[in-house]
Formats: sequence, structure tokens, C-alpha cells
Amino acid sequence: MLWMKWKIVVDSLRGRRRRMPCSLWFLLLFAAGGLVLFIHQRDLSEMVQQQGPGVKLGSSPRQSRETLSTQDRERGKSEGYQDPRAAEGSLSSPIPPMQFPHFEASRQTATTGSREQDIGSLHVSKRQRKLLKTSPPINQTNKNVSSSSSSPSSSSSVSSSPALGSFSPDILEARRKLMKEICAKYKSSISRTITRHHVKHLYVEDKYKLLYCQVPKAGCSNWKRTLMVLAGQAPNAQSIKHDTVHYGHHLKTLDNFDRQGIMHRLETYTKVMFVREPLERMVSAYRDKFENPNNYYHSLFGKPIISKYRVNPSRAALKTGSGVTFKEFVQYLLDVHRPVGMDIHWEQVNQLCNPCLIDYDFIGKFENMEEESNFVLRLTGAPPNITLPNFKDRNPTDTRTSMQITQKYFSQVSMLERQRVYDFYYMDYLMFNYSKPFKDLY
Repeated sequence: MLWMKWKIVVDSLRGRRRRMPCSLWFLLLFAAGGLVLFIHQRDLSEMVQQQGPGVKLGSSPRQSRETLSTQDRERGKSEGYQDPRAAEGSLSSPIPPMQFPHFEASRQTATTGSREQDIGSLHVSKRQRKLLKTSPPINQTNKNVSSSSSSPSSSSSVSSSPALGSFSPDILEARRKLMKEICAKYKSSISRTITRHHVKHLYVEDKYKLLYCQVPKAGCSNWKRTLMVLAGQAPNAQSIKHDTVHYGHHLKTLDNFDRQGIMHRLETYTKVMFVREPLERMVSAYRDKFENPNNYYHSLFGKPIISKYRVNPSRAALKTGSGVTFKEFVQYLLDVHRPVGMDIHWEQVNQLCNPCLIDYDFIGKFENMEEESNFVLRLTGAPPNITLPNFKDRNPTDTRTSMQITQKYFSQVSMLERQRVYDFYYMDYLMFNYSKPFKDLY
């Protein structure tokens, strides 16, 4: 009996001894796997720290903004608009982009002027900088421009005209290339079909085959005067009054033509647009429409703005709509549920002129209006005595809106509101190569 018990004990010990090596191997393999996983996670965390916050692994630094416009999102449903945030990669946090730290500040230096950025300091991709630096000189923008020049000698005389100053075809081509880069990056998925809606702001001058996209507060009135002179409707621009320009219906817009007429002009006419520093243009619009007598804008926009954003408004203010403050105007602009819609005077330029659908031959700058307007007029074959006027017929006693005046107005709003307004016009800043107007923007 004792012998049997002893044998059972010995056999059990032998079995354990045979099983022990298997258990030991299992523990060793488990420990090795855990070590490999720990090392891999550590490497990933180091890569994330190196790339900065808000950046998906393998993507470029975030350039998106809180919003481009309510209209962008509405168009996205029907035209397949590609939001910059989707193009740049998903954010790693649900926090809105505005609340991230200024991780781009060291790479993007703000300037206080409204001048065009230097090509070497563009806050776009390396590929864009390379294209801008290596773009060859041109004598003509495309077949549209060549058709307006009678011979190669005429085009060379335009480019060498002393009236052009420092402006050159190289600058023009650099702007067009940058425009195409930004459109390809952010709006590549929009519908390519051009409708009447897309061309309703393009004015037509058939004699000199010119299409001009009006951008209010960027020399729009004087350009319309010049178009009327080119069409033979007035002897000179100085004789045309403001109301005649805007309400006389002397000029046709491209949407008045049939489909064939629209496409023929888009393919053969010289297409021109002039832009302005976005926040400066916005302040200019506010001063013109709300600080001066204007029954139309005070009634249509002033009343609902005061009613929604002013605490305890007076009966007189609600009745007249006069006295809208700049802060109230900013609140209206940033409100996704605006009490009244947008207006052409402060709408984004990329929404007015649709440069990602229409291939503009000339993108001019308001800040260099005299030189560049003369350039485009000579390019279209206009007589040398016709130049763009520079007078100010509305509220002539008011000082022209400058960047210094713009900064003064924006000192009335919070830093967050300033950032959000910059975000609102962010696509215009990218497309037209304007530098940041305030140092604390990111």
C-alpha cells in the first residue's frame, strides 16, 4: 500500500518536471512580445512629438482654418467642395483648429504691411516655392493674350514699356501658378461645369475683348468707368458719375449671354481680376456702408445687425439701422446663422470670381493699381491715352483705408475675433499671396 502511494508521488513529480519547460517557454515568449510592443509604441510617440500637434503621420503641417465661409459648406453639398481640413489630413483631436497652440509661428513670420509676400517666404509647400522661383519669363499669358497682340514686336513693346515700372510678366505668371497650385490642393473635387452663377460678376467689353470680374472696394468703380470709355459710351472716365456707373446698366455681365456666347468669350477674351488685402478691403466696406449715410445698407443690414447683436438697442437705432459698430459688424460676419445674408462688398474674392473654374489671364493687385492697370490696358490694345482713373467719388473727404487704419479698427475686437476673421478670408490670403496682417495670428 505504501509502495503504491510512493509510486504515485514519484510519477506526479516526473510529470511536472516534463511540463515545466513548456510553461517556461510560454512565459519567455510572452515577455519578449511585450518588450517589442513597448519599443514600437515608444517610437511612434517620438514621431508624433517631432511632427507637432494637429498633424496626421505622414502628412504636411496643418494649414486649415476654422471656416472659409458658410457658402463654401453649402456649395460642398452640391459641387463636391473639398475642405482644406480633409485635404491636409484628419486632426488628431476634436478641438477646433483655432484652439491649437501657435506651433506654426516659428515658421510663418507675420508682417504688418499689406504687400505681397516674397516668393521665398510663402507659407505653402516646397513644391510651390520651387515652381515660383523657377517659372520662366513670359511675353504672353496664353492664346487669349496673343490674339490681342498683332505681332511679337507689339508684345515685347508692352513688356518693355517704361510706364510699367517694376511690374513684369514674371510676377504675373508667378501669381497664376500659385493660384493653380492652391486650387489643385484645396478645390480639386469641385464641379468643373461653369454656370451663369459663376460668371454673373464678369463685365464684358466686346470691342477690346476684355472680361473684368468686379471686386468691390478694389478699384471696381474706376474699372467700370474705364470699360465704359473703351466701349465708347463716354469721352473720359472723370465725366462718369457714381450712380451712372453702378445703376445705369451701361455694361453687360457675362451671364446675359447664352451658353455659346459665354463659353466663346471665356475662351477668347482676356480675363482680368484685381484683388486687395482681405481685411483692409473688409474694413473699407464697413466704413463705406455703415459709417456714412446709406439708406439701403442701414435698412437692409443695419436693422437686423443691431437687433441681434446689440444689448438694449434704442428705438431710434432699430428704426433707422444707423450706427452699426465695427464689433457688431464682425459678429454678424462670423455668425453662421446671420440675420441677413452676405453682400458682394465683403464676400470673399474667390467666391465672387471663381478663379478655380475660370482661368484668369491677369490677377492684379489694388496696392499697385496704377502700374498694373496700365499693363493690362496696353496688353488688350487700348489707346495709350486711356488710363485707369484714381479719384474717389464716394465720401471724398474720408481718408482711404490703409493697413494702419485697418489695424486701428481691429483693435476694437478681441484676439479671438481677429483670428476668426482672418480664418474667414484665409483662402483669399492663400490664393492671392498676402501676408498675415497681425503678428498674433497663426
